[in-house]
Amino acid sequence: MGGQIVECPEPGADSIRQDGSELACKGHLQADPNTHATGRAAGTNHMIYIAVIAVIGIVLLQLTGSIPRDSVGGAMVIAMAVFAGALAVGIHDAWTKRRGLLGWIVNIVASFVGALVAAPLGGMVMVMILLPFMGGASSLAAAGGPQMLVALTGQMVLTLLGSWGAIWLVNRWR
Repeated sequence: MGGQIVECPEPGADSIRQDGSELACKGHLQADPNTHATGRAAGTNHMIYIAVIAVIGIVLLQLTGSIPRDSVGGAMVIAMAVFAGALAVGIHDAWTKRRGLLGWIVNIVASFVGALVAAPLGGMVMVMILLPFMGGASSLAAAGGPQMLVALTGQMVLTLLGSWGAIWLVNRWR
């Protein structure tokens, strides 16, 4: 919450903090609808919920056998889950920042671009981390089990971070 400190117009109060059009006097605090009690921007903790739901979704897909191991269909299912998470990140940012139509389009495109950049990198990072634990299998899909679950979880989180990072970068230019 930065802001300029000026004298409080009310008698007996020390100073006020002026953030945009909101005024808050020490001892006479007014609620700012754009922040939580801790002072961080409203809506920032929803990204954690999006990540947790996306991870639970991809893990459930793996545990129910919905991700085939032998064909290109497995990669397609994983890609669809990752793109659904990236879409949720883009929609969340556009919704919470009350963007117009062009803002929604820019957010969703930036989210997908970030996901397209981060997904292969996230997959590569997870393979390098899990390589010693593959037990001689030629791929994570062939290894299956907990290695595949950890890889899917890590890739989803890293891809969503890339998606969020792209939106953050676009928001810095606005």
